[in-house]
Amino acid sequence: MREHVIVVDLGFGDAGKGATVDWLCANGSVSAVVRFNGGAQAAHNVVADGRHHRFAQFGSGTFANVPTLLSRHMLVEPIALAAESVALARLGVPDPLRLLHIDGDALLTTPIHVAANRAREDARGAARHGSCGLGIGETAAYALDHRAPKVADCQDIRLLTRLLDDLAHHYAPLISDRVGSITELVGLYREFAAAVQIVGPDALASFATQGQLVFEGAQGVLLDEWRGLHPHTTWSTVEPRHARAMITALGDRPYVLGVTRTYLTRHGAGPFPTEDPALALPEPHNTFGEYQGTFRVGHFDPILLRYAIEACGGIDGLSVTHFDQHTGVQSATAYLTENGVIDAIHCGPWQDLAHQQHLTQLLTTARPVLEDFTPDTIATHLGVPVVLTAHGPDRAHRVPTALVGTAG
Repeated sequence: MREHVIVVDLGFGDAGKGATVDWLCANGSVSAVVRFNGGAQAAHNVVADGRHHRFAQFGSGTFANVPTLLSRHMLVEPIALAAESVALARLGVPDPLRLLHIDGDALLTTPIHVAANRAREDARGAARHGSCGLGIGETAAYALDHRAPKVADCQDIRLLTRLLDDLAHHYAPLISDRVGSITELVGLYREFAAAVQIVGPDALASFATQGQLVFEGAQGVLLDEWRGLHPHTTWSTVEPRHARAMITALGDRPYVLGVTRTYLTRHGAGPFPTEDPALALPEPHNTFGEYQGTFRVGHFDPILLRYAIEACGGIDGLSVTHFDQHTGVQSATAYLTENGVIDAIHCGPWQDLAHQQHLTQLLTTARPVLEDFTPDTIATHLGVPVVLTAHGPDRAHRVPTALVGTAG
């Protein structure tokens, strides 16, 4: 029985999943990086061998020449994927699309979804949810009630044309003439289908016979569609249940590696109890976003991180990034809330959005009680061993403290 690693962010995203995946892939033992949630909105920064790339849909093992499998749980945006392939080729990755395998059942995110997402978020004004504006929520929402276009449909032009016409008709009242030409879109998607390998459900098992798999999550558990702070969430299952299910179906074991910084960050609207704009911490790769707004930073928060671990059904080890950056950072021991002092929050029943809304209301006005902090205490705070630390942005700055699947 083989053990496969699931890499999951325990915060609101941007903790360092991509760099962790890159390090895991660097020793040549990984046969594929499997993306198990999200889509083109991911922004996983990897710095290695003098190169930097912000991975969105390609797996973060690409610099290590590891193939990517976009599972059926991914939302695939072909136009952005083509642009990412060009960027990777400019960085010296030969023919990046040869590394890409896409499950035919994965949903397509189209410019129609993107336009609808932005129109809806713009209409919310000051009550924005914090969307990236890349159509993720609209892709998932439309598929709940309609026959939505999937990757495999790009091989059937007549079917794809009908599905895109239906999609455009559905969204026309919201986005008007921003729908664009369906004929041109079909042409682009036909080229996409010819350029990538569209695979079936057997692809995962095939890769598993060739080596270890690394499952790369997008966003953070605190943004999970059912466990995050509703409504400031993503339409995606961020916690690792889908990845665990895929590994279990192979008859193998999952190892869940949680990732956190030595402090917390948040990009987008929503409660952030330990936020402290006075923290002066360098941030070279995450900046102001058109739809998300300012990149926010806050003190280490074991209360939220323990909640995220519970939402994951437990984890096996921790990857702690930014170990070299904690000047001025403190740690929350409790929150002062309208319900009194609390030092823990817990998961309710799965898919109970009323419970998630209650947590959001509670944390929106919560004020943290802070104490001194050093990164060496993180394992004690969270009750999980730290197995990998990062002391800088580069692959070479990662230090294993226990065996996870060692890199060279």
